[in-house]
Order: sequence, then C-alpha cells, then structure tokens
Amino acid sequence: MHDLADSSYGERDVEVLTLIGEEDLTLFTFDGLKRRMGLHPETLSRILGRLEQEGIVDRDSTGYKVTAKINKFMKLHSHCSDESRAPLLQTFLPSYISVPQLVSQLKGKWFGLLRWLGLSENGEGITLKWITENGSIQVEASISETTLSIEAKFLQDKDMNMALKASYQLMAYIGRLCSRSGLIKSVNFTHHYGSNLNLQFLSA
Repeated sequence: MHDLADSSYGERDVEVLTLIGEEDLTLFTFDGLKRRMGLHPETLSRILGRLEQEGIVDRDSTGYKVTAKINKFMKLHSHCSDESRAPLLQTFLPSYISVPQLVSQLKGKWFGLLRWLGLSENGEGITLKWITENGSIQVEASISETTLSIEAKFLQDKDMNMALKASYQLMAYIGRLCSRSGLIKSVNFTHHYGSNLNLQFLSA
C-alpha cells in the first residue's frame, strides 16, 4: 500500500485524498468539496486537476467520480475523526419503493440549508451527503432497500437546532418527490429527540 506521507503529493493533496477516503466518496461535486474543506476554489481546482491527471478521479457533467486507484494511496477508514455525530430521523421504506429512482431524484439537489456534497456506496446501501451553506454541519441520508436514516456530522459547533431544521427540510423534500412520483403514500418515522410522528404524503 502506497504511503501518502512518502509520496510526491503536497499537504493539500493529501488532505483532499484523505477526506475522500474517510467519507468513502464514490462521487462528489467541486462546490460541495470546496464548502466541506474550506479551500480556495483555485487551490481545489489545481488539486483535482492533478488527481484527474493521475486517474484517481474522473470528471463528467455531474461532478467527479472516484476510481479504484485511490486504494493504492490510502487505507479507507483508517483515520479516527474527532467530529461528533447525531442520529436525527429514521423511517422504514415501503417494499414497493424504487430506491434507485429515489436516489436519482435526490442526487445533486440543493434545497433549504443544504448543499450537495456527494455520495458513498457499499454493499449495505447508499449514503447521500449534503453540507450546510455555512459548512458547519454535514447531513447524511443512508438508504437501503428497507430503511432511510438521516444523521448529522458536526464539523464545527454542535448546533442541534440547525441540524434538526436541515433534516426536516430533507425529509420534506423527500416527501414532495415521493408525492409527485407516487412512490410513497405514508411514512412513519422516529424522531430520536422526541416522540414518534407520522407524515402523510398524498399522491397528486
């Protein structure tokens, strides 16, 4: 396994590669990564240009896709993060829902406080990731065949009110998508900081 510390990559390059690895990103956007890392646009552009030349990322109209070459540079999940997390919302998805269609309609979208960052994918499902406009909170929606879980990662101050507001905006957006597509007629979900709630999404 190639050691980044012994490579020709600069400190900023290593920081970007490390974050991609920590987040298990399979695709991401320039704006999302810029907001997540607080890097100057020109700095990030040069870094991603180098990574693209090395074949570690590929760029297309939707953003950047990570290639398998990143595995030569680092061990994923090897970093112990000090960032705190909090589970916010959880729901069971109806068996008849089209998870790929739901993911497709959520991917790349901005709404409310949230700006699109990217997604990760493994054998358990897909995790879609957004970051608040001020870069202080990352909100993640993990989707499997049967469940949807929304979690906050606090990158700066632990602003639970902002995290909850962002999670409700995300859930409301999902509800509107499902209402238009007819995928979901009702959703029960558990609020980890209060009582059980029920939302009714009526098909148009």
